[in-house]
Amino acid sequence: MNRRRFLTHSAALGAGLPLGLQPSPFSWRPTHRQGVDGGRLNAEIQELRRFGGTPDGGTHRVAYSDADLGAREWVLARMREAGLRTWIDPAGNLVGELPGTEPSLPPLGVGSHIDTVPFGGSYDGTIGVLGAVEIVRSLQSAGERLQHPLHVYVFQNEEGGKTGSRLLIGAVEPGELGVQTASGYTIQEGIRRLGGNPDDLQASRLEPGALAAFVELHIEQGATLERAGIPIGVVEGIVGIRRWFVTVTGEKNHAGTTPMALRKDALVAASHLVTAIHGTALEMEGRQVATVGRMEVEPGAPNVIPGSVRFTLEIRDLSMAGIQRVFDAVREEAMAVEAETGVQVEMEPFYTSEAAPSDERLRRAFEAAAEQGGRGHLRLPSGAGHDAQSMARICPMGMVFVPSRGGISHAPEEFTPPDQITAGVEVLMGALIRADRIF
Repeated sequence: MNRRRFLTHSAALGAGLPLGLQPSPFSWRPTHRQGVDGGRLNAEIQELRRFGGTPDGGTHRVAYSDADLGAREWVLARMREAGLRTWIDPAGNLVGELPGTEPSLPPLGVGSHIDTVPFGGSYDGTIGVLGAVEIVRSLQSAGERLQHPLHVYVFQNEEGGKTGSRLLIGAVEPGELGVQTASGYTIQEGIRRLGGNPDDLQASRLEPGALAAFVELHIEQGATLERAGIPIGVVEGIVGIRRWFVTVTGEKNHAGTTPMALRKDALVAASHLVTAIHGTALEMEGRQVATVGRMEVEPGAPNVIPGSVRFTLEIRDLSMAGIQRVFDAVREEAMAVEAETGVQVEMEPFYTSEAAPSDERLRRAFEAAAEQGGRGHLRLPSGAGHDAQSMARICPMGMVFVPSRGGISHAPEEFTPPDQITAGVEVLMGALIRADRIF
């Protein structure tokens, strides 16, 4: 620990308060609640809908589309107006930098994405990007600087699998680059369209420690905050995800001539297993969820007993051990179905996204920032994946949520009131200022 950090650490301990929540002579010490221009911020959120906005109030701005390119150019202009030095990394992410007073320190990272699902909403990701730009403006207008440099990220293709942030940590397999996206372009083609270089992706790789910390503001995409009447959610962590293809193999036969007692109906057996999967996740203690989202029946004829059924199984939990616990129980249920019906059940894994707990210091920083503004808060998990999940692999990560009206997301009805968006950005700003002292 260098002398400056030792003195700050000693002063905090001497006051009997947690390190990082004390004012520091080397960082901003506000005498009032940090404020942002909420009117400008929310007007820009609506203005961004010029790129892909739909008549029903939603937005269709899938990654690599013309709407996506236009929106990125528009955001790039706002970043430059705010005083950020900007560039596009080889992965196609848009990055802006605000220098710090101590350039030798690793940057703090903040940001999100502006691409949407097909015919989706207008707030998912967008508030995290434009909120970060508004924070830079507020710092600039106050004539203040953080100690750390500040990097603002606009990650590409978040909705298509967190491609931009996963490329930064080396988690994208080469075969993924040829996958066709909702825009009609492959990921490799899309990266070129954005100004990146798919032939030099290693140059965009960030090693552990490259960032001091990363924080992200996002809509909740659930109804917990709204139902509780609480404006700020402090994310405990982002759930891990594992997916399997489940194949149930029975015996195809004539639907009219095969007695009921002699059938090995793959669909009946699969139905029992699907019900058991639901019951298993429901009855276990914890916040785990299990979903069967797609099913294919063969041969699919009305007069043939189904001989094969293939369906997807997805399990999510805040820990990978929790996911395994649910899967083990499901596997036992599958064995029971096999014994009862005479079918065979195979379970083939095909996707894993590691769980990402948030950093406790950043949780406390968000809570302190909320309390400074007189705003209630609660801790909750994120059941959806976010770019912060990738960044947690290389640095401490924290997220803050604001309410989603009706819990609706990925749909035109997605909405968060302007005052709640402004509150979330002010809490994000307060947490960044505290993170500047902690890390």
